[in-house]
Amino acid sequence: MAFQPAAVEAGKDSRVYLSESKEQDAYVPVNYHVPDNTVPNLETYMHYAKIQRDREALSAKNDAEGTHRGSLISRIFKGSQESDKRSVVSAHSDGKNVAPSSEEGGGALVTADEYRAASGALRTATWGSVFYLITTDILGPYSTPWAFQQVGYGPGVACFFVFGILAAYSGFLLWWMFLKLDSERYPIKSFGDLGQRIYGSWFRHLCNILQSLQLVFNVGIIILQNGQGLSQMAKFKLCFSICNLVWTLAGMILGQIRTLQKFGSIANIAIWLNIITLIMTMAFVANSAPNYTAVPFAGPVMTLGINLQAFQNQLNGIMQIVFSYGGAMIFVEFMAEMRRPMDFWKAMAYSQIFIFIVYMFFGLFVYTYQGQYVVNPANQGISSYGLQTATNAISLSAGLIAAALYGNIGIKVIYNNILVEIFGFPQLTVTRGKYYFAISVLIYWSIAFVIGSAIPQFSNLSSLIAAVCIFQFTYTFPPFMILGYCMQLDATKGDGEFDINNPHAHRVDTWRDLSRWKRAFLTKNAFFNVWNFLLTLACLSCAILSAYSAVQSIVTAFHTSGSAPSFGCKSPLDNSG
Repeated sequence: MAFQPAAVEAGKDSRVYLSESKEQDAYVPVNYHVPDNTVPNLETYMHYAKIQRDREALSAKNDAEGTHRGSLISRIFKGSQESDKRSVVSAHSDGKNVAPSSEEGGGALVTADEYRAASGALRTATWGSVFYLITTDILGPYSTPWAFQQVGYGPGVACFFVFGILAAYSGFLLWWMFLKLDSERYPIKSFGDLGQRIYGSWFRHLCNILQSLQLVFNVGIIILQNGQGLSQMAKFKLCFSICNLVWTLAGMILGQIRTLQKFGSIANIAIWLNIITLIMTMAFVANSAPNYTAVPFAGPVMTLGINLQAFQNQLNGIMQIVFSYGGAMIFVEFMAEMRRPMDFWKAMAYSQIFIFIVYMFFGLFVYTYQGQYVVNPANQGISSYGLQTATNAISLSAGLIAAALYGNIGIKVIYNNILVEIFGFPQLTVTRGKYYFAISVLIYWSIAFVIGSAIPQFSNLSSLIAAVCIFQFTYTFPPFMILGYCMQLDATKGDGEFDINNPHAHRVDTWRDLSRWKRAFLTKNAFFNVWNFLLTLACLSCAILSAYSAVQSIVTAFHTSGSAPSFGCKSPLDNSG
């Protein structure tokens, strides 16, 4: 999923654009401590989160008083736009000194910037703008026809429905935990931050590693996709590795843009380019023959209700559906930028419905006309060279922009969480840090080039990263995290009264004592905890099996006669002989 800061959605007001130093705060890990220099416990996070939600509820009430009645559409979208403007003004208003109330356990006078701790400046988006961003997808829709080709109509529709329900459930869990644990004093900036509140730093490191891995592989996949498109445009007369190199060099240049705000206008263009490509693809496949040279099949177009082929191939197809719902990795980042995170459920619900209907319709439409000749990505399965070139030219531009956005975030995550935190590199806002960033861009895109050129198998490579990374953020981690949260919450019911000025004194036992584990397990939420535990195991098992299938498919493809070799000149789409 292509990412841009939600704040740029309100780009009509120049105050929404953050300085580079403030944007950098969103990626810098923060070591929070309470007054006695200990790490805050769950109760402390929940205490300040409750205060934060009360403030947001009051703000929502005040905004609602100025909202006029009207049609459903106008209330939804016009109200969201007006709320955007009010949020921007509220977030960037005066710089008066404010003092935390005595309820918060503090009385020192601090400036507004210090008190809001950068998170307040970022919180300018509403659910309308977040819906817009969640549905900004570069890989999901193009892969759905191939998913139906692998499993057939019946299993494809069933998997779209089941995975959609589970993705919505996971999104709801992330939203609920964010509301309970995020505050301006202790802001949650990323998926790893939320996990750390529940399981500690080891889980944050795991999330950061998987996030970094997913982003660099996404860049590699887009290099591969664009390389395939360029090779088609060149009629396979240009060496495929050179095609990949062209986009790598272009990405290295575009990737030198450090701040996401500067991507705002071109990212918005990319969204419309994708929509145009989808519409053109449907129009062209309905009025032209399939691209017979791109796939090693023969015979008339054939569609199946159930495709009874090897199970590992079916799993690879299902992982393309996982790609469609693969936005949970940055759900937390979206909520962190919202003025009222309580409204996130609206953006998530509408976006999941949009993905289910639009993506599935596109997949069914293209599969119906092309059957076994479906190519992944779908627009490269058009047979007419002129029409094929037209869609490639548009999608290649959108792909490069998306890859630059993936790379921008991926580099910052690695730089701040590894190079700065562990090896003491300078911040990106200082001169030396900017030089290191420029070098990091070259290294990052070089790694992505190696990934895309070493494994020139678009479907298998995307299935692998879907199983290893995307599946965890969307399906495995959320139930695992809510399990830990609920157990810790139930365990506190036997403790004394919580005092924010002495946050550790109320506990009557520790996790080394059996009594605390009994309170965590033997509660009215026991069934809910068992459900999430079993769901975690089921998702983890599915992810492992799917990753194994993807690896097996990659190995099998390399041993298949006529397949594209690593770092070779033969295009994966050239099956002419």
